[in-house]
Amino acid sequence: MEPIFVTGHRNPDTDSIVAAMAYAALQNALGKREYIPVRLGEVNDETQLALDRFGFEAPLRITNVRTQVRDLDFDRPPVLSERLTIQAAWQVFTNDTSLSALPVVDENDKLCGMITRGDIAAYDMDALNNRRIDTVPIFNVLAALEGNLVNNPKKPIDTLSGQIVITLPRSEDNFYGLSKGCIAFVGNQPEAFKCAIDINASCIVLCQAEYTNELREMNPKMTVIYTPLEAYRAVRMLHLSLSISSILPNIRIITFAPDDYIDDVRNKVLENRYHSYPIVDKTGNVLGSLSRYHLINPRRKKVVLVDHNELSQSVPGLEQAEIVAIIDHHRLADVQTLNPVYVRNEPVGCTNTIIGTMFQENGLVPPKNLAALMATAIVSDTVSFKSPTCTQKDINMAHRLARIGDVDLDEIADAIFNASAGTERTVEELMFSDYKDFHIAGYSIGIGQVTTSDSKNILARKNELVKLMEKTAKEKSMDMMLLMITDVLKEGTALLFVGESDIIKQAFSVEPGKNEVFLEKVVSRKKQVVPALSLMWG
Repeated sequence: MEPIFVTGHRNPDTDSIVAAMAYAALQNALGKREYIPVRLGEVNDETQLALDRFGFEAPLRITNVRTQVRDLDFDRPPVLSERLTIQAAWQVFTNDTSLSALPVVDENDKLCGMITRGDIAAYDMDALNNRRIDTVPIFNVLAALEGNLVNNPKKPIDTLSGQIVITLPRSEDNFYGLSKGCIAFVGNQPEAFKCAIDINASCIVLCQAEYTNELREMNPKMTVIYTPLEAYRAVRMLHLSLSISSILPNIRIITFAPDDYIDDVRNKVLENRYHSYPIVDKTGNVLGSLSRYHLINPRRKKVVLVDHNELSQSVPGLEQAEIVAIIDHHRLADVQTLNPVYVRNEPVGCTNTIIGTMFQENGLVPPKNLAALMATAIVSDTVSFKSPTCTQKDINMAHRLARIGDVDLDEIADAIFNASAGTERTVEELMFSDYKDFHIAGYSIGIGQVTTSDSKNILARKNELVKLMEKTAKEKSMDMMLLMITDVLKEGTALLFVGESDIIKQAFSVEPGKNEVFLEKVVSRKKQVVPALSLMWG
């Protein structure tokens, strides 16, 4: 079953993480078991506290949704043992004419080469001029010749080697062309049979000739094989009884792994002209093979976006994925889809309010611990219902979920907002745990936010934070960097900024100090800060 990844935005906050988990749980409860919640960044302290409290593990982290080899409908052809005979390998190609190349593995099932129809055909043609074989297992010989042993030699052999000679009527002084150690192909020729014994051939092959009493009485010491095939066909089949390891091309094998990205694979394939390329896992086991045509229309990963719909905030490689649905409470931005998709965008303060409503509409009650987690996410995203984005629908849903989850919203709020102001957090964690990039009217701006019930501890580290913001703005060529330190008790935000102070002055009608200003009643990034900047820049 093809998975559908449910993901929030980069640098995820509690709403983003929980919304992915809740939406996947809803779809799975409806019987659509392929939905998997994932995250794009580290879990911040607030979210981790909530997850731990209600007994959840953080969702799987992914780095991108670029198309990979594992997303292709690649071939799963037969995998040949290197000990298989050339004849048997050719039979595999004959049974399936769509096959052009097959992987070959050693005794440990590890890839050791690729063999093609052309490799076998070329060997078969060369065999016309090759009159010798070396170390061919006797089992292979008997199978190829459709024959059997007709005597009990004094020294049984396990492999066969030697010059190949077909005895034809000729003058007796040249011994029918036989030589010591050769493999003699003899018809109904008692004289030639005796000559092969006298010259000490390594093996005698009786072609369409009985092992008569006359021949038995000669008491051959070497192996004697009977075959129903005529001599020239028998010789050809003997050549084909060699193992395919003897004709594997001595070339570098280009392999791909399931996690390889199609962009990289396509470049390698264009640089080479092989029929197909084996796909192997980390231990060298063969999983299948791909050809050029597999790259024409690859299967895309499927994604549901929650708590965002902006390309710069979403998972890398989204342009290569198929968006299945969008569940969000932000402004509509620049995400584009290939086909019509399910979109649910409501002007509420939290994505989990929307998903809670969807549970209700489907006649489902979230599990107790999930309901408590969703209520926590609503409290977090609406800043304990003080954010201007908060609606009565958010408040009603939070209280309903809290009753199901048996939690106290005031106690939860106190716990999570104190977690956000941990003094042991690095300045990078404070700046980027809940951070988003915005592009407004040609301006690039980065905005981080920390929600706490005690902003004093964070502001004590202002110099460190401003230094980090200046460095980031330079590295990313940003016009402005902002950090909102939102204090729940003060119902406002201490705004640290790097950039032109006049922009802050005009956007918020305040007189900023050096890299800092307090914005009363401002607690929402999306509803108050971003709109103020957008309005000023037109």
